Amino acid sequence: MYPVSFVKIIHFLKSTRPARMLVLLILIITVVYPLLYLLDRSTIIEDSRSLSNYRQFWDWQAPYIGALWGSVWISLSSVFFAGLFGVGLAFLFERVELPAKQFLAAVATLPIVLPPLVGVVAFIFLLGESGIIPRGLQHLFNLPASPFYLEGLSAIIFVHAYSFYVYFFLFTRAAFQRMDGATIEAAQSLGASRLIVLWRVIFPQLRAAISSAAILVFMISMASFSAPFLFGGDYRVLTVEIYNSKLQGDMPMAMTQAVMLGAISIIFLFLNIYSEKSSSAGQKGVPLPPRPISNKIYRRLAAALAIIASLLLAAPHLTLLLLSFTKNGSWTNQILPSIYTFANYASLFLDQKVSEPIINSMAMALMATAANFVVAALAAFWITQRRWRAAKLAEIMIMLPWAIPGTVIAIALIIVFNSPHWFTVGAILVGSFWILPLAYFIRHLPVVYRAANAAFSRFDKFQEEAARSLGASGWLTFRKVVFPAIRPGILAGVLLAMVMSLGEFVSSILLYTFSNRPISIAILNEIRLINLGTASAYGVMLTLIIFFITWLANRWGATQ
Repeated sequence: MYPVSFVKIIHFLKSTRPARMLVLLILIITVVYPLLYLLDRSTIIEDSRSLSNYRQFWDWQAPYIGALWGSVWISLSSVFFAGLFGVGLAFLFERVELPAKQFLAAVATLPIVLPPLVGVVAFIFLLGESGIIPRGLQHLFNLPASPFYLEGLSAIIFVHAYSFYVYFFLFTRAAFQRMDGATIEAAQSLGASRLIVLWRVIFPQLRAAISSAAILVFMISMASFSAPFLFGGDYRVLTVEIYNSKLQGDMPMAMTQAVMLGAISIIFLFLNIYSEKSSSAGQKGVPLPPRPISNKIYRRLAAALAIIASLLLAAPHLTLLLLSFTKNGSWTNQILPSIYTFANYASLFLDQKVSEPIINSMAMALMATAANFVVAALAAFWITQRRWRAAKLAEIMIMLPWAIPGTVIAIALIIVFNSPHWFTVGAILVGSFWILPLAYFIRHLPVVYRAANAAFSRFDKFQEEAARSLGASGWLTFRKVVFPAIRPGILAGVLLAMVMSLGEFVSSILLYTFSNRPISIAILNEIRLINLGTASAYGVMLTLIIFFITWLANRWGATQ
């Protein structure tokens, strides 16, 4: 016998009409209403309607339009350099038989498991003004100052290129694996040069994948906060300007900037959807196998380059690991730390003040992803397996947070939940523990939905019909037939959403309180206190957790 409460839940879910209305209500309250309310409030100044903030934003003499163009320039540069490296690496992997290819492929995806803030912190330790490499070169060549270090615009683009090239690499490599090798052979047999084959045959088959990756990287770069916040200096970008406006108490301008950034992001969301549809058509034929390296010198050179590339890609992770054993306050002007200790890791488990952010992040990520699972799974089931008049509307509402940057969502939540509402039972969520799980739920709902939608789309409806024809109830059919078939795909999406919640920094810095501060905020606080060892230990711990969850997601997703 099921508990009474569980039986009531099952009966409620069976009566799909109220359940669908509840899902739509949740989406309206958490996604649509805050964004519309933000748009509405951005036009109110001193209790009257006014567009003066928008006129001020578009004033060429004001700094706000400069921040917008700064964000656009960074995004375009990030797309160029990430694409150059990612597409080139994918071409090398698929067209040349490299030694230890599987190992190199794993190394090439290392930036995925590095949370944005942790990655930026690692580069500060490695290539910042007081980083290991600039200090080492200064000491090696006996220079009065560091010959170079990362800062400003170049630093942001460098970090973005490292972090985002993976999208180009994965998208382009997948397109290479679907490529029709017969067209390449035909062009070569007709006497076409390598350049002509590359430009007229290979590139057209990669164009859709490259454009999809480019739009995605542009969106992510526009929403980026960690690198501009820590490396930007005087260089202005819109995400940091929103944070600064809020910090200075200028909420009307923060709302205006958030609306403009959200509008640009939504435009690129529709471009991304269009590019995905245009690239959904499969390609026929079998791809050509990679070319083996027959020359011994070239083979050794390729192996040496592979080792160097592996070390370069793993350098941020290795730097973080090294500094996690550093005693706080001992690394000042030395090239490498001189005092090492296990105390930083011991404090993560034994010191309640240090371990509290880890517990907070785990608890909030679990709550957010549990809600993601319920809402996304129900919506995906009704959209793909049932006739639902509101299917398109529900899908649009679910996918909106995919494009909206975390700063925009955070500002919208601050505006809406800074006062009591009936849907919060009269509570004020801003300043409470629950505001961050809500933000994580909104931000990562599209990740779980896309995984659930893909899993349900591959489900064979005849299995469900066969079970029902044999007398199985709807709940028994779902529990014994439907859910086991779609479970790997959905769980992979749930785990990826949890990974993103654990490393979330953009919305956290605007919404956190001392009682619910997550790991990302704890890392930032430790850096400000010059406790670099503890900050690095936090980063390593977070990276290991994310690596393990990502491994589980890939393993379960592969069984789908």
